Amino acid sequence: MEWLIAPFDVSFVQRALWGGVLVSLICALVGTWVVLRGMAFLGDAMSHGMLPGVALGSLAGGNLLLGAALSAGVMALGVTALGRSRRFSQDTAIGLLFVGMLAIGVIIVSHSRSFAVDLTGFLFGDVLAVRERDLGFLAAALAVAVVVSLLGYRAFVALTFDARRAHTLGLRPRLAHAALLGLLTLAIVASFHVVGTLLVFGLLIAPPAAAMLWASRIPLIMLGAAVLGCVATGTGLLVSWYWGTAAGATIAAVAVALFFLSALAARVREHASRTTTEEGIPQSS
Repeated sequence: MEWLIAPFDVSFVQRALWGGVLVSLICALVGTWVVLRGMAFLGDAMSHGMLPGVALGSLAGGNLLLGAALSAGVMALGVTALGRSRRFSQDTAIGLLFVGMLAIGVIIVSHSRSFAVDLTGFLFGDVLAVRERDLGFLAAALAVAVVVSLLGYRAFVALTFDARRAHTLGLRPRLAHAALLGLLTLAIVASFHVVGTLLVFGLLIAPPAAAMLWASRIPLIMLGAAVLGCVATGTGLLVSWYWGTAAGATIAAVAVALFFLSALAARVREHASRTTTEEGIPQSS
C-alpha cells in the first residue's frame, strides 16, 4: 500500500487532494441541478466566459477570483438578456456569448509576454499549486453552496420539473433560476484554479450524470456525485504522480471515465434484469 499512500505524504499533494475534494463537493451540489435542468451547454459557456476576467486580473496583477467572478457574472447577465428575445433560441445566445467571451480572453492573454504559459494555466488549472488560502476560499464557497441549496431546494425542484407549477405555488421561478445561475457561477469560479476554465466542466457534469444512472432521488444523486468526484480527484492525482501527466486534466479525464464505466455497468445491470425477467415468464404451449 506504500505506492498508494506515498504521494499524499507530500504537502502540496495533500493540499491538491483537499482542494479537489472541496471542488468535488461543490460541483456535486451544483452539477446535479445543471444536469437535471439541461443547463450543460450554459455551464460550459460560462466556464469559458471567465477567461477575459481572469486574463485581465492576471495582466493587472489583481485578484484572479474576482476577475473570474465578474466575467462569469457578465456572461450570466448576457445570456439572460439575450435569451428573452423571441427571434432566436437561448442556445443561439449562449453560443454567441461563448465564442465572443473566449475570443476576447485569448486576445487579452496574447498581450502577455508569457502567452503560452498563462493561457495553459487559465484553461487547464494547476491543482498542485493550491495554497492554504485557496482551501479557505473553497471551504467558504462550499458553505454558501450548501446554504443556498438547502434554502432553495423546494423551488429548485419545482423549477426543474414544472416551472408553471412553481409559479402557481408562489415559488418565484425567475428568482430560483437566478439563484441557480449564481450557484453555477460560484462553482465555476471556485473550481477554475484547480482544473481550469476548460476542464471544470468535467467535474461539474460527469459525476452527477454517472450518479443519475443509479439513483432517482436528488439527495442520493448529489451524494453519489460527491463520492465519484472525490474518487476521481484521488485517482487522478495518483495517476498524475506516477505517469507525470497534468494533474487537473487527469482528474477531469478520470471523472469522465467513471461516467462511462457507470453507464456500462448500468447497461449490464439492465440486460441482466431483462434476461432474468424473460426467463421467469412461463412459455405458452
